[in-house]
Amino acid sequence: MSLWIKICANTSLEDASLAVDAGADAVGFVFAPSPRRVTAAQVAVIVPQLPSAVEKIGVFVDEQLEEIEQIIQATGLTGVQLHSEVGPDVPAQIRRRFGPAFRILRVIHFGPGATEDAAAIAQNADIDAVLVDSRTATAVGGTGIAFDWQKARDSVFGNAESRQGRMVVAGGLTPANVAEAIETLKPWGVDVVSGVEASLGKKDPAKVREFIVRARAALLYQQQEAQT
Repeated sequence: MSLWIKICANTSLEDASLAVDAGADAVGFVFAPSPRRVTAAQVAVIVPQLPSAVEKIGVFVDEQLEEIEQIIQATGLTGVQLHSEVGPDVPAQIRRRFGPAFRILRVIHFGPGATEDAAAIAQNADIDAVLVDSRTATAVGGTGIAFDWQKARDSVFGNAESRQGRMVVAGGLTPANVAEAIETLKPWGVDVVSGVEASLGKKDPAKVREFIVRARAALLYQQQEAQT
């Protein structure tokens, strides 16, 4: 088992390249209203300069399918992260348009109904992973606030139906707590924004590297413990 690591909300080639050099599996770009929002034109310049093996994920909130498809084509994204009230048929339409290798993540927020939502999404063959995030009254991601991992372990992440799919933890992760999150939830992947920033929209090189090192080490420790 490996651990999928995404460094999200990149706003420059410098930051995206930093994540790649530090060992991230994926970099994210936010196309939704946010202080970290980027344009298709910006990302179209960045993507071709990144290694082909690294996933380039576009983050969309309540966006229409036509707009999502146009941005994918314009930028060369290799995946999408879909938040909020996206239509139930959108993942299937994106899959048909961009093929089996295109990464599709669906976001849910931890809270009432999250266990059932995760289980239902995990059964959808057109969705590659369920990303569990926290939210506030004004933000659906990038909040810097962690949800209750203990409760999530016993419900969303521990649910047998959810575990049939790939589970990604997000929300409030930092270099200091990512190992605890991995130990508690045993996710397929982790996703971070504010926890590795020097300032809003600008990554901190030391934090990015430390986050990835600690996440990989936590998985290794978990695997060693399972063998003893």
